[in-house]
Amino acid sequence: MNIPAELKYTKDHEWIRVDGDVATIGITDFAQQELGDIVFIEVDTVGDEVDREDVFGSVEAVKTVSDLFMPISGEVLEFNEAIEDDPELVNRDPYGDGWIVKVKVSDASELEDLLSSEAYDELVG
Repeated sequence: MNIPAELKYTKDHEWIRVDGDVATIGITDFAQQELGDIVFIEVDTVGDEVDREDVFGSVEAVKTVSDLFMPISGEVLEFNEAIEDDPELVNRDPYGDGWIVKVKVSDASELEDLLSSEAYDELVG
């Protein structure tokens, strides 16, 4: 299982990469494997301020629908339109082209509460 060391993680199986005050968020390799073939991703919070741990969207797979939880508070700036046309991109490249949203970070101190790659590996291992 792929768990890149440069990312932060949540217990809800999202990953986060921060560049300045913008965070890119997606679901982990573990999550996409557990979900199976992803058929639809819904995010209707673009332009909204979303608090940490609130639902910002959902992932629909062949077997189930799962909520997406915001790892940090911030404004949802962008939804990855590539996954709208090709949701299985999340299965194929969860940490690259399969990202889900970009968020303007409103409280950088919340990043300290996220899991390191080692801690996330222990959680799912």
